Amino acid sequence: MDLENIILEKENRIGKITLNRPDVLNALDGKTYSELGTAIEEVREDNDVRVVIITGAGRAFCTGLDLTYAASMGGMSPLELRGTIRRLQEIFRLERLEKPVIAAVNGYAMGNGCDLALACDFRIASENAKFEMTYVKLGLIPDIGGTYRLARLVGLGKAKELILTGDRIDAKEAERISLVNRVVPANDLESVTMKFAEKLAKGAPVAIGLSKMAINNAIDTNLRAALENEVYAQSLCFQTEDVGEGMMAHLQRREPIFMGK
Repeated sequence: MDLENIILEKENRIGKITLNRPDVLNALDGKTYSELGTAIEEVREDNDVRVVIITGAGRAFCTGLDLTYAASMGGMSPLELRGTIRRLQEIFRLERLEKPVIAAVNGYAMGNGCDLALACDFRIASENAKFEMTYVKLGLIPDIGGTYRLARLVGLGKAKELILTGDRIDAKEAERISLVNRVVPANDLESVTMKFAEKLAKGAPVAIGLSKMAINNAIDTNLRAALENEVYAQSLCFQTEDVGEGMMAHLQRREPIFMGK
């Protein structure tokens, strides 16, 4: 795969996507968005990849939309702009990826960069990480799902505060309000993230993927519909060979070896 602004690595059932524009703090232009979408589709279709990590090269995770690219969007017609934004939104629909996605936030996560972290299932942050919903400072609103995802992570009141003020918060504050799962020393970010990814990669991929879908669907529905989703997902799980392996391993007091079948 010929990518210039994205590095895609796959090893030990883990796919690692690195935004690689450190000279502009991994800001997202049209080419980078396109390559990010390509990398996500690659790991989606690769059955050997069970877990995905997204991170940034250098001292930033992602500082959001490249302002040169943003300026070009200003010249679009309303119809063209709607189409462009919708295409970008589709790239960030990581909830539909039936594999766990971990954001390893190594520095600044601002604007669309913060939205990218929010779209992941887990966020592990370096102690140097900073989070900022920059949009209102530019006369804009979050347009890649930030209003939806941030409110569900930190609550309506805090989400409104962060979006309406555009205030920047540090990693510890992000952890306190449950925006991130954990904060680690900068030198430990890669190893801690990889260890967590390896733990997830050892799990039963069908069960993990269906569990992720059921949890995400439950957020937007009532108990009755959530229970029906669980019935459907569980019936699929019981048809896999991994169920027998999991039960046998439990009885034999050993670690299961799940094959995703």
